Amino acid sequence: MRKLSAALVLLVAAATTGRADWTITSAQTESTPGCVQHRHVVLTNRETSAHAVIDLALFSTKSCTLRVIDQANAPRHELAYVMRRGNCLAGVNGGYFDSDYAPIGLLIVDGKTIAPLRRARLITGVLIASSRGVQIMRTHEFSRQPESNSAVQCGPFLVDLGRRVRGLEEMRESRRTFAAVAKSDRAALGFCSEISLARLAEILGSMQLADDFKISRALNLDGGSSSGFWFAREGHAFSVPEQKTVRDFVAVVPRGSGD
Repeated sequence: MRKLSAALVLLVAAATTGRADWTITSAQTESTPGCVQHRHVVLTNRETSAHAVIDLALFSTKSCTLRVIDQANAPRHELAYVMRRGNCLAGVNGGYFDSDYAPIGLLIVDGKTIAPLRRARLITGVLIASSRGVQIMRTHEFSRQPESNSAVQCGPFLVDLGRRVRGLEEMRESRRTFAAVAKSDRAALGFCSEISLARLAEILGSMQLADDFKISRALNLDGGSSSGFWFAREGHAFSVPEQKTVRDFVAVVPRGSGD
């Protein structure tokens, strides 16, 4: 586990998820002046002894929004460099791309459509930032609207209507990146240590990982070696570097700079 600063508050909880039997064994929280909260959660499955570590960048959509940062051309930089250069508050890697770094699925950057919406089995949702806030929509729900400033299509859905999506892949474990929204004005970008999609959906759909944040929808972003997480703080940033170069990033920024 990555060591966090001594200023963090250590919380030990005994919350289980029922059938999934996941327990939060420790949780640490830190906030920045930018009103983004970093939540570092360690979980154990009592039935299988499996472990998972989740990092969340939690924010209110009243004060912050999301911005998609595209790297259309070389040189393509790492997440930490791009986040620092853009004065971002937090960020993760974004959507899928092919071997030539062409985006797979809808990509909207600064109000401009870089790649069109696609119909495919895996990319079933769209993460959107607009004047309406931050939303996660099913692909069939999405309609291009003038106020959509940033959007990235990805998938699969992990949580919908507050419940985990069933039928997801259970065996293949990999690093994961995801976005989540709650019924209130709160949203999050997240990273999870190696886990299957089905297990991640179990956790996100049945556990409240932070106060006042019961996930209503969660969407998987590009995972595996693409997965990275970054959170700004005084001194050294908290960073889980991606393991390969990626096409685009999703960043948390103050409202007015990305909407």
